[in-house]
Amino acid sequence: MVVEPGGRYVTQRQQARMALVSAEPLPGGGIRLSAADHEPLTVAVPEPGDAAAVSTVWLHKEAVEVVSAGAAADEWFSGFLGSPVRLVHLDDPARRRPLTPDFARGGETVSLADEFPLLLTTTASLDALNSLIAQGDHPDEGPLPMNRFRPNVVIEGTAPWAEDDWLRIRIGEVVFRVAKPCARCVITTTDQETAERGKEPLRTLARHRRAGDQLLFGQNLVPEFPELPELPSAVGLLGEGRGAGTLRLGDRVEILE
Repeated sequence: MVVEPGGRYVTQRQQARMALVSAEPLPGGGIRLSAADHEPLTVAVPEPGDAAAVSTVWLHKEAVEVVSAGAAADEWFSGFLGSPVRLVHLDDPARRRPLTPDFARGGETVSLADEFPLLLTTTASLDALNSLIAQGDHPDEGPLPMNRFRPNVVIEGTAPWAEDDWLRIRIGEVVFRVAKPCARCVITTTDQETAERGKEPLRTLARHRRAGDQLLFGQNLVPEFPELPELPSAVGLLGEGRGAGTLRLGDRVEILE
C-alpha cells in the first residue's frame, strides 16, 4: 500500500496517476512496478524480523502495523507521483484488520484492501450499465471497460444484476459469502489507461443504482473456509488457521443461496 509520510493511505482517489502504475506479482513473492516513461523496479518482500522497520499507517480510520518495502520503492513512487510517499507491506497475518463489524462474522479479516478481500462483478451488469450510460447525459464517455471497477472476480453468463440476490456462491473449489453490494467512489470515473476523469459511471449509477447515499456496482465477497490445524500451509485468504483455496480462469460458478 502507498502512504503519505505521515502514514495516511493513498489511492487513486487522491492520486489519479496511480492508475498508470502496473504492479505485477512475481513467482516466489515480490512485485515488479512499471509505468510509462518510468524505469521498472522489482520490489522484494521485506525480510522478516526487523522490528525497527514496523510503523503504524492509517487505512480509512483504522490503524495498521506494517513494514517498509524499501527506500528504492519509496523513491520510485515519489518520483512518479510527484510528491513524497512510501510503499509499505503487511508482513504478519496477525496484523490483519477485522472486517467492517456490520458485515463481519467471527474471525474474518482483511489485509490492506479497501474493505473486503474480494470484489465480484458480472459482464451482464456492465453491459446493462453501459446501455444506460448511452441513454444518459454523457453517452460519449461509454462504453466503459470492466477495469473501471477493478474487480478480482468477473462472472459471465448471468442475467443483469442477478448478483444482487446472491448470498453464497461456489467458484471452483471455494465457497464465498456475498457480504454486501460495493459502494462506488470517484475512482470509477478515472480512465485506467490515461488517468483522466469524467462523469461516468457515477452519474448513471446515481439515477439507477442508488441505495441511500451509496451508488452500487458489484458485490463484496468473503471466502468461507473450515477451521484447519495451525500449520504454515493453512495460512490463506482469511489469515492463520482459516485455510486456502485456488480460483482458476473458467471455473464454474454455483449459486448456493
